[in-house]
Amino acid sequence: MRTRRLVLREFEPSDVDNLVTLDGDPEVMRFLTGEASSRTEIETGVLPRFLAAHAKHRRFGFWAAETSGDGVFVGWFGLHPVTPDDSAIVMWTESDDTAVVEIGYRIRRSAWGQGYATEGVQALVRRAFTDLAVREIVGTTMAVNVGSRRVMEKVRTAVRAHLAP
Repeated sequence: MRTRRLVLREFEPSDVDNLVTLDGDPEVMRFLTGEASSRTEIETGVLPRFLAAHAKHRRFGFWAAETSGDGVFVGWFGLHPVTPDDSAIVMWTESDDTAVVEIGYRIRRSAWGQGYATEGVQALVRRAFTDLAVREIVGTTMAVNVGSRRVMEKVRTAVRAHLAP
C-alpha cells in the first residue's frame, strides 16, 4: 500500500532491528507497557506475531511503514479481525469473521507530530471499508495519550465527512 508519503509493506524477518529500535524506546512504550521491550521479546513474540498475522488473514495484518522517498522506517500499522464481547477492547480475541476489525499503530518518536500516524490510519480505514467489506473498525488509546487521541479524532472526522450525504 502507498499513501502520499508512506509505503506500507508486510513485515519480514529482517525487520527485527526496526522493531527493536521502535519498541526499545521507553517513550514510545510509555502508554503501552510502560517500559522498553527487549530484543528477545521482539524476536520471540512481536515479530512472529506480525508475520503470522498475514499468514492467517491474508488481507489483514501488520505493515511496516517507511517513508516513500528514502525508505526510512517510521513505525507500523495493523488491522486485524476481532470478536467483540463485553470486556475491554484490548481483551477481545482474534476472529475469523472480518466484519469487525481493530486498528493499531506505533510510530517512532523521531516521526511524531509529522502526520504519519493519521496518514497511515486513514489508508487502512479506506482499505477496510472499500476493499475488505469491514462493517466496523475499533481502536483504543489511553485518555492521557493526547497524540493518539488526536489521530483517532482526525480519522473519525474524515470518515464521517466521507460518509455524509
